[in-house]
Amino acid sequence: MYDWIAEHQKVLSVLASLGSVIIWLVYAQLLYLGFRRQRSPRLIINRGRNKNINALCLISNMSAEAIFIEYIIAELKTSEGTITMDVTDFEQEYDEGDEDPEGKRGRSTLNQRSISVMNNTWQGPLESGGFLHIGTFSELIQRLAGDEGIRMQENVPEGDLEFTRLTLRLIGIYGPENMPIGAERSFDLSLNANRLSLRPTSWDTKKLVSVWQRRKLRKTVETLNATDFSSASSFRRIDRKEEVENRSANEQLE
Repeated sequence: MYDWIAEHQKVLSVLASLGSVIIWLVYAQLLYLGFRRQRSPRLIINRGRNKNINALCLISNMSAEAIFIEYIIAELKTSEGTITMDVTDFEQEYDEGDEDPEGKRGRSTLNQRSISVMNNTWQGPLESGGFLHIGTFSELIQRLAGDEGIRMQENVPEGDLEFTRLTLRLIGIYGPENMPIGAERSFDLSLNANRLSLRPTSWDTKKLVSVWQRRKLRKTVETLNATDFSSASSFRRIDRKEEVENRSANEQLE
């Protein structure tokens, strides 16, 4: 046995060196994956308290460090166009004493019998493991619809108009990094027995953390800051065009 080892000493030395290299590469890969997982920002958008349209819209930070929430954009897709709004600042109703003594983040209780109105903004740092809610999905939909002047009967639009999808998009800054990060989740809306139902289109929140996505988010933030964006809409574009044409025709007849 000793003679065989001595005879193949060079080959065994090479194999031992290769084995050591492979072990170190695997170990380095595991360390890199652990570091990457720990450093990767992760925001979760989910339903809370209920599963229907009256559920709270929860935003949770599952990252290792705090994330500064800069913008919360809501997009309501309808059968006649899309309504987009910055809902970072909003009005929410409270009873006196409902607000969280440590701040306004995720601990306040909604009450329909409220006697006071507070102007709130969700712009600011969200600690690691922390969460906040931005009201109910019903309130978000009603706010988007109200901005466009859509008449509602409870959560259902009047007439033939249909709400088909609600998308929430978050833009924030993670820790010491300069480039923004984002998260996005969509919920399908459908009418059942004159009631609007809410169902997520995917089981998880989509992360917007790649280099290309972050560059796109940076351009979006620059545009939002430059234009003082609050809302935009392609809603009833055809109807508006017809209205303008009819108005022009009436002016010509007069």
